[in-house]
Amino acid sequence: MFTVVALTPEREGSAMTALLERTNTAVRRPFLSRGVGFAGISTAMVAILVAAGAPTPLLPIYQHQWGFPPWVLTLAFGVYAFSLLVSIVVIGSLSDHIGRKPMIIGALALDLVAMLMFLAAPSIGWVIAARVVQGVATGAASSSLSAAVVELAPERFKKLGAQMTSMAPLAGLAIGALFAGVLAEFATDAPFAVWLVLAVLIAALTVFALFTPETATRKPGALASLNPRISLPVRVRGLYWTAVPGIVGGFMTMTLFMGLVPALLVAVFEVRSPILGSLLAAVALGTATAGSALTSQVRPPRLRSTGTSAMIVGAVLFVGSIGATSLTLLWAAAIIGGGGIGLSFAGTTRGLVPEVAPHERAGLFTAIFFVGYLAMGSSAIIAGLFVGVVGAAAAAAGFGVVTAIVTLVGVVAARLDRS
Repeated sequence: MFTVVALTPEREGSAMTALLERTNTAVRRPFLSRGVGFAGISTAMVAILVAAGAPTPLLPIYQHQWGFPPWVLTLAFGVYAFSLLVSIVVIGSLSDHIGRKPMIIGALALDLVAMLMFLAAPSIGWVIAARVVQGVATGAASSSLSAAVVELAPERFKKLGAQMTSMAPLAGLAIGALFAGVLAEFATDAPFAVWLVLAVLIAALTVFALFTPETATRKPGALASLNPRISLPVRVRGLYWTAVPGIVGGFMTMTLFMGLVPALLVAVFEVRSPILGSLLAAVALGTATAGSALTSQVRPPRLRSTGTSAMIVGAVLFVGSIGATSLTLLWAAAIIGGGGIGLSFAGTTRGLVPEVAPHERAGLFTAIFFVGYLAMGSSAIIAGLFVGVVGAAAAAAGFGVVTAIVTLVGVVAARLDRS
């Protein structure tokens, strides 16, 4: 038996409004849960850095194919860091205004363009242009992905979300260098194979990002946020400035193994196998990842102090490996210096992130990455110029000494922060 209920115009209007609201909510609701979104966006954070680490073992192959001078290797590394830096400064805080999701989708799509440019590159000029595009994409993704990972993490795993922000970039670079190095050793056309696989991966993650939840509330001021500036909350500025020398030292240590080692292995150690350079970079960044992952119970100031001290030891061993022409010392430098990167960066992020409000996180990560990539880009290009003048050995040794001195300032600052 059915009962027919007549609706008055008022009740009919209310029912229609409720139906439209339910329909709109269903349309806006993402297909994926926050937990699945957390896993996927964490994967995207790693993947975009995998792509950034892949050129390290491929650049010597390009040099052999196209015959360009050694300093171009560091130029290709440096322009990436500078384009990333500009991207971070201009649009690093944009996701605080338009939402995380549009920024992540746009950054992944742009990174896919870079993969296709690498895939079709006929000369080193194309490779450098692709590195510029890749740098812009990575910069656009860095702060928005970092903030989204923290915000998507389930409540009981919030600490894991913060930990991912320090682990994923290092792990991604390590995996990228190792992945490309293995293919470079065994594949017939290694660059083509590397960029094809990465293009497919980035394309899949771009589609995935379309269905992930939005974690940030839109707010006005999007256009104003494009004015190049560093947005850092006043209450963390003191802590931030004490952490800057350690950040700079960490990114310079990464430059040692990702920007200088490929040229150093050929010029000093007479090693032309691309897999060794990729293994050294992977070991340095892998121990950095492990150092960050295994120290979640250690207080941030102690992490920073221990990490910066380890980076000094790594830089000294790096210089010693050049003087003694010892691959053993170079491996030791990668392990100890890499571990120091992870400890120092984990201490920095874990000390700063809890002190800022959710809508300030993207700006905070922008400030952290700004000084890091400024140090990476400028030091790589300057080192490349010195390689052309004094040779790879002298330039790399000088770079190691400067890294040790800068990081020593970080040790002092970390100890002052603990006192």
